Amino acid sequence: MSGHNKWSTIKHKKEKTDAQRGKIFTKIGREIAIAVREGGGGDPSVNGRLRDVIAKAKAANMPNDNIQRSIKKAAGEGEGANYKEISYEGYGPGGVAIVVELVTDNLNRSSSEVRHLFDKYGGQMGANGCVAWMFERKGVIVIDNAKGLDEDELMMLALDAGAADVEPGEGSAVIYTDPADFTVVRQNLENAGCTFLSAERELIAKQTVDVTDPEMVEKVRRIIDMLDDYDDTQAIYHNANLPEEEDEDD
Repeated sequence: MSGHNKWSTIKHKKEKTDAQRGKIFTKIGREIAIAVREGGGGDPSVNGRLRDVIAKAKAANMPNDNIQRSIKKAAGEGEGANYKEISYEGYGPGGVAIVVELVTDNLNRSSSEVRHLFDKYGGQMGANGCVAWMFERKGVIVIDNAKGLDEDELMMLALDAGAADVEPGEGSAVIYTDPADFTVVRQNLENAGCTFLSAERELIAKQTVDVTDPEMVEKVRRIIDMLDDYDDTQAIYHNANLPEEEDEDD
């Protein structure tokens, strides 16, 4: 089921977040800087983009002191780096479509290094638009369903909040919104007492490509991991339907 695979992907990201917390907080700090400078200042009551990033930060267990420090730094003297958002597209091993979203203070460096990673791990970076058409932007909000709401109750909760769809999972639910409705839906769910496991606008593949050959699976995972680990990467999306990874701690 696509929903189950989607939740597996999100859960994998959450586990990586816990293991690399400092790096994740740095990435979110950059998003806060952009939200403050481009979204209307450091007051979240009037800056919807900043409210969304704060919600993302809280879902990642970023301490409030860190959040406030990042906001004050971005709204202060402006001595911080001049970050810009950019995305790169290309193909991984087996023709898997990949989109990498970055926040960087050096576009030339990022372009060169991302191209190097594509080449090194069996992919090829392409021109803007070469694979973007295979994805669509959606608001993706994952809530903790510790109360054990059933599918009908989850659907009612999501629709009342203004969402477009919901996919129940084990102890959680993935709620989808139109990108333009994301902030309102997230706030409505927050007001309803929901606990977020993640909340952000993501690219969702319109169709996925099954990757089953063990060697190809390893190659695809490798390029995704290497691009994801690059310091300037904020998010990475792909259309590969990969087998679930075994628990390495078992």
